[in-house]
Amino acid sequence: MGLKAELGLKKDFASPQLEALLNIYYTGSMIKKLADVLFGRFGLTDVQYNLMNLLHYEGGAERGLSQAQLGEMMMVNRANVTTLIDRMEKSGLVVRTTHKTDRRLKIVKLTAKGEKLFLKVRPYYIKQICQGMSSLDESELRSLGRMLEKVRSNIRNAK
Repeated sequence: MGLKAELGLKKDFASPQLEALLNIYYTGSMIKKLADVLFGRFGLTDVQYNLMNLLHYEGGAERGLSQAQLGEMMMVNRANVTTLIDRMEKSGLVVRTTHKTDRRLKIVKLTAKGEKLFLKVRPYYIKQICQGMSSLDESELRSLGRMLEKVRSNIRNAK
């Protein structure tokens, strides 16, 4: 079913570009709602899970990541990262330590509790992703990725 029908619109979109953009937004909104339900079952948000994912895969067990690195990787501002980490630290999911050679840097690491929760949630998340993307074959998934990269590149260049 096309987006026009899904939204119950009577008129056609003003342009194929607008229709494509609204398809991206609408799909993203559906994914977000589904993720909210999944992560909510575990007392998490999608942003908290994303931070845990970054710490697990990019930071490793011992190294961790600085708050600045997390802000860049998560595409949010520093204040939002600080607030997020504050909440997760209070929940015992992450811990902040001081960098070994630069005391100004705060390194964030998953706690044992955070790692355990991440590993518990991860299979459900992977299953949900696979189900959501199952209508696309590997070639289509790569093509989708390339198309979205082109759009991001145009947006970056338009600034």
